[in-house]
Amino acid sequence: MAIEVDRNLCEANGRCVAAAPEVFELENDEELVIHEPPVGAELAERIKVAVASCPRYALRVTG
Repeated sequence: MAIEVDRNLCEANGRCVAAAPEVFELENDEELVIHEPPVGAELAERIKVAVASCPRYALRVTG
């Protein structure tokens, strides 16, 4: 599972971080960092929730 972010759309509001903090992180400069830990069924579901919760539709799951 790969996750892409459109940096032109991302406002760094942190909803994705709240849904899956082991995958999404906001750095001090409000830059979104996406980590790629091993994904099990539970984490995959939380990633989908995180992507769906983005108010700017800046995230998408590929692969």
